[in-house]
Amino acid sequence: MAARQVSRESVLVMLRAIASTTCRCPAHSHFNGSCTHLSPGERVVPQRTSVTKSKSAEDKEYAIEMAGCSLRYGEGVTNEVGMDFANLGVKKLCVMTDTNLAKLPAVKKAIESLNRSKISFEVYDKVRVEPTDKSFGDAIDFAKRGAFDSYLAIGGGSVIDTCKVANLYASKPDAEFLDYVNAPIGKNLPIMHPLKPFVAVPTTSGTGSETTGIAVFDFEDLKFKTGIVGRPMRPMLGLIDPHHTLTMPERVVVNSGFDVLCHALESFTAIPYNERSPRPANPKDRPTYQGSNPISDIWARQALRILGTYFRRAVYDADDIEARSAMHLASSFAGMGFGNAGVHLCHGLSYAISGNVKTYVCKDYENHHPVVPHGLSVVLTAPAVFKYTYPLCPDRHLEAIQLLGKQLHACCYL
Repeated sequence: MAARQVSRESVLVMLRAIASTTCRCPAHSHFNGSCTHLSPGERVVPQRTSVTKSKSAEDKEYAIEMAGCSLRYGEGVTNEVGMDFANLGVKKLCVMTDTNLAKLPAVKKAIESLNRSKISFEVYDKVRVEPTDKSFGDAIDFAKRGAFDSYLAIGGGSVIDTCKVANLYASKPDAEFLDYVNAPIGKNLPIMHPLKPFVAVPTTSGTGSETTGIAVFDFEDLKFKTGIVGRPMRPMLGLIDPHHTLTMPERVVVNSGFDVLCHALESFTAIPYNERSPRPANPKDRPTYQGSNPISDIWARQALRILGTYFRRAVYDADDIEARSAMHLASSFAGMGFGNAGVHLCHGLSYAISGNVKTYVCKDYENHHPVVPHGLSVVLTAPAVFKYTYPLCPDRHLEAIQLLGKQLHACCYL
């Protein structure tokens, strides 16, 4: 017997409850507000809250605020990074990457460009794949000791996120680590101090971290995935160079692509911005993630079109520069979409999966610790999630199927 489909109102109640509870999605929530933070060793306990309909239309949100990012796309644009920092007049640059990437062409080309422009720099190549509070702390200490006036991240989401956090805390040396960490783990303080110039060169096609002000990590003592969110952490420039995707192993391409898929689908099917309530009393309190909206929809739709055409090709042919270039753009497009709309259940549920890993090590991931790649942890629940959320916006779910290149049957409209 087929499972009974829930109502649209039931799905709305569920998503609103998640957004309003203490134990909400820690890095992509639509929630914006203060919350009591946990002490070390204290357990995360969900707080039950009542979820009711808005008392009047006046309580609902009526506006969206689009935060943009600067991107430069093209084969070989990494060769320009030295000139970018020379144009800024930097004196001492911090280059962040990981031990595997340090041996690959992306880092070598960037360093050659920096040397041509006579940029003084130091390299930190100890970034951990799927960062932790401890690995963040090591990078922060390096950044503080170096007294850098600018930052360059070359790598995937783990590298870019680590560089964001190093810049954040080195720019305010007296800050405690938990000051900016999301509640309930940290204090969730707003970022009010200026950060140093920061350029990101993504080498994977998944996180879209070069377009967002998010940094996600595992808090090891609590076995809890959380993050730091703030628009000032967003890189001032992302260099999208398709050449770097040609060295991505097959499983990395697959799992990165799954992350793009869920970013696009979740932001496209999130609660609409004008169904969120209560509306902030002051525009400065409007959250980074505002729900699905006409601007984010543009990026999500285009990302889904690219996925439908190029995802499989990018996986199975490492030399298909057209497909891998397109997926590199799709990652940034989806990042610009969810970077303003937010995501929902797939990402929220993924933290329980990745945060409790004990022995699993994924093929093609060059590291020495058990890890569930982020894209894999996100996509595992996707079939169940989108079956559940379908009643919230059937037309959008059906449109997503078509954008991915699939034909709809008559039964889909019943």
